[in-house]
Amino acid sequence: MTKLLRCWVLSLLLLSLFGCTQGPDYVRPAVESPVDWRVDYAAAADAVNTRWWEQFEDPVLNQLIDTALRENKDVRIAAARVEEFAARLDVSRSGFYPQIGYNGQASRNQASRENFGGVPSGSDRIYNNYGATLNAGWEIDLWGRIRRASEASRAELLAQEENRRTVILSLVSAVANTYVLLRQFDRQLEVSQETLDTRAEALRLFELKFKGGVISELELAQVKVEYEQAAAAIPPIEQQIALTENALSVLLGHNPGGIPRGKSIDALVLPAVPAGAPSSLLANRPDILAAEQNLVAANARIGVARSQYFPTISLTGLFGYVSEELDNLLQNSANVWGLGGNALGPIFTGGAISGQVRASEAVQRQALTGYLQTVQAAFRDVDDALISVQKSRERLVAEGRRVQALGDYARLAKLRYDEGYASYIEVLDAQRSLFDSELQYVSVRGDVYTSLVNTYKAMGGGWVMQAQATANETDFPIK
Repeated sequence: MTKLLRCWVLSLLLLSLFGCTQGPDYVRPAVESPVDWRVDYAAAADAVNTRWWEQFEDPVLNQLIDTALRENKDVRIAAARVEEFAARLDVSRSGFYPQIGYNGQASRNQASRENFGGVPSGSDRIYNNYGATLNAGWEIDLWGRIRRASEASRAELLAQEENRRTVILSLVSAVANTYVLLRQFDRQLEVSQETLDTRAEALRLFELKFKGGVISELELAQVKVEYEQAAAAIPPIEQQIALTENALSVLLGHNPGGIPRGKSIDALVLPAVPAGAPSSLLANRPDILAAEQNLVAANARIGVARSQYFPTISLTGLFGYVSEELDNLLQNSANVWGLGGNALGPIFTGGAISGQVRASEAVQRQALTGYLQTVQAAFRDVDDALISVQKSRERLVAEGRRVQALGDYARLAKLRYDEGYASYIEVLDAQRSLFDSELQYVSVRGDVYTSLVNTYKAMGGGWVMQAQATANETDFPIK
């Protein structure tokens, strides 16, 4: 047995020495990066790696995001998928090790006297059989099938990790944007309610003037129209507030309901605009990293497919005891053992293996194109976001000047009316324009915050790792 064991080990070493791994080794594809963004900002090069939402300086928003990271259902699903692929990697890696099992049996049997070689007459036909054996099998990874399969499984696990970070990135951005939208609607409701109150007071005064015969019924009707216009603007805004609260509740992992408020949209601090180079994007964007890991996995699967052209070589062993009497089962005379090897390979498969190789190569080309496409989309996201930040800020300044000008116009129109130089139609026109402009100013201010959030989202950043640490603090953390 010792001599056979030595031969067994020697064969294993020789086969491992002369073996070769099938399939191409992964090489990161070249990516054409833009030299610079069309919009250049010199501020806050490190801002993208911070918990950027804390720069809004709204404790309520911070708490909402922490709640979402812990309780959002999409994050929990993504965490479970990471666990799934971690287990799959363990399955793939198990092929590197001998597979050891056991077998125990006990039976009572009756043999025939009538078949060839049957039990002779006068002998007992009934007998017992007991056995206890250990068996081992070990596939020699001569052609790298197991190595490539493990490489692919590891890459798929890493891709799922990055997909989870993508979910976290999208979640944090969605919570921030939805909260900003909610505060935008809240402010628009305040503007509408203030306008309604002002017009209600004006309507009351004009009704008194009409009763006193100072104004005509036409002028009273004009004031009523403006009052009802302000009243009609309120229900749609209240509807949007309720719908936005429900959407934000679901993002938090809760049933639809009310949302606590923090700072008003006018009081939220504008964070610094992050600046970064394309190289930092490739290091931070989780969707790019996931696409690359999918490419690594597809590349490794080519080797798994090609290894099927070559024989599968395995070593097997068995050791145990077999006896007809239970008392004699562990006696030296009852032991059995065996060592062996086998090779199983294809001769003709009707094109099955070549088809699998071509299919895996096509999948690899798809993954390569998808990776390059993801990189290009990331560059576009960043450039779009930076342009949106600049242009929305410029528009906000212009809208602010417009509100100021219309405020002056409404004030002067009222003075002219009071002094008898203009009709009230001019006052109503000025107030109507001012009301619309105030609502638009709040909307544009919300766009500025949204474009900033989208910029942080587009650049990825190290904050995703910090957010993931918060997301891990769930009822079933990643092990």
